[in-house]
Amino acid sequence: MIKADKFQELETNRLLLRRLEETDWEMISYLRSDKVVNKFVNRQSAETKEKALAFIAKTNTDINNGRLYQWCISLKNSPAMIGNICLWNLSQDYKTAEMGYDLSPEFQGLGLMNEAVMKVLDFGFNKLHLDKIEAFTNYKNESSKKLLIKNQFIWNEKRKDPDDGGNVIYEIYKEDCQPNP
Repeated sequence: MIKADKFQELETNRLLLRRLEETDWEMISYLRSDKVVNKFVNRQSAETKEKALAFIAKTNTDINNGRLYQWCISLKNSPAMIGNICLWNLSQDYKTAEMGYDLSPEFQGLGLMNEAVMKVLDFGFNKLHLDKIEAFTNYKNESSKKLLIKNQFIWNEKRKDPDDGGNVIYEIYKEDCQPNP
């Protein structure tokens, strides 16, 4: 089980992955409500300050209760939030988690999300001791699929997302936990 006292800020060459704060509400509202950002995502919006603050409070409660790990992505030289990345939807045995992410369009195409994904994969496999990390992405979201493939995720053609028929499921296993072919 994930414990709040084990929450760790993570760093890459250019990024700080930190816990969400109430001051991030405007970017949360934008990321969860903007039509461009959410073109391939079906999720509850947070178009008001109240809804964004409620999302932040619920996220931090879920971190404290061991239900997820979520990091705010910011540049090291600027504390402003530019995106999110998380490990959530943990299996009952805490061996599998789903990875989710989003990034403000002005920061896309710079390799920043790749840095964040690499760091969170390392954390998930080496600190949380997960055996498998999954990512659900829309079959039309070429950028997300390229990011996953670049990070050694493999499309599982046999699995379907019961909640969104437009999603495809990618998986990556810890090196010593590969499934038998």
